[in-house]
Amino acid sequence: MTSTDSSAGGDSAAGKARPVSWLDPSGSPSRSAARRGRVRRLPHLVAGVLLVVLCVGGAVWWTTSTQDRVPVLALAKPAPLGHVLTPTDLRTIDVSAGPGVALIPAGRAASVLGRPMATSLGAGTLLTPDAVGAAALPAVGRAVVAVVVKPGQAPPEMAAGAPVTVVATAATTAGTSATGQAPGTSWRATVVGVTPAGTEQTTVVSLEIDTTGASQLAQVPAGQLALVLQPAGGER
Repeated sequence: MTSTDSSAGGDSAAGKARPVSWLDPSGSPSRSAARRGRVRRLPHLVAGVLLVVLCVGGAVWWTTSTQDRVPVLALAKPAPLGHVLTPTDLRTIDVSAGPGVALIPAGRAASVLGRPMATSLGAGTLLTPDAVGAAALPAVGRAVVAVVVKPGQAPPEMAAGAPVTVVATAATTAGTSATGQAPGTSWRATVVGVTPAGTEQTTVVSLEIDTTGASQLAQVPAGQLALVLQPAGGER
C-alpha cells in the first residue's frame, strides 16, 4: 500500500504541468516576455510613423510645387533671328512665374505664329513678347553691313542668327587687299540675313558687327572675304 501511494504521488508530480517560458509561476505573462514583445513591435511602429510622415510630406510638396503653375509657350527647337514661327517650333511648359515676368500663355499661340523671331533663342527657351516681332537691329554701338561672298567662301548651311568669323583673304599677288587689310585679319559677327545675288552666283550676307568692324568690312571688295561658321555658344 505504501509503495502504491508513493507511485501515485510520483505520477501526480510528474504529470503536473511546468510553467511555459513566457508565463511566471502564477500563470500570468512575465515582464521579460512583455518587454521582448515590445522590442519586436517597436521597429514596425517606427517604420509606420516614418511612412506616414513621408506620405504627408510628399503630398504637401506636390501641392505647393504645382499650385499657381500655368502653361506657357517655349521653343521646341532652336529658332534663329528672323525665323518665322510655325506650330512645330512651339511647345507648352507649365511654370510658376514670379511677379513681373512677361511670358506668353499657351492659349495665345496664335499671336506668335507666322511672326519672325526678333532674336536667336535655343530649344526649351521660354518665349517672351520681346522675343517675337521685328528685330531691334542694330543695337547701340553695333551696325549692319552687307558683304558679298562667292561660292566656296561661306558654308551653304549658314542662316540668319548664326555666329561667324569673317576672314580677309589674299586678294592680290602682293598679298594685301585693296583696303590694306592683311590676309588673315578677322572679325566676329552675327548673320542677319542671306540673299542670293541673282545670276552672278554670289551671295549677299548681312552681318551685325561693331561699328568699327562694319566700316572696315564695307571697304573690302567683293570676293575678298570668307565666312567661317562658329558654334552657337562661341568658339571651342
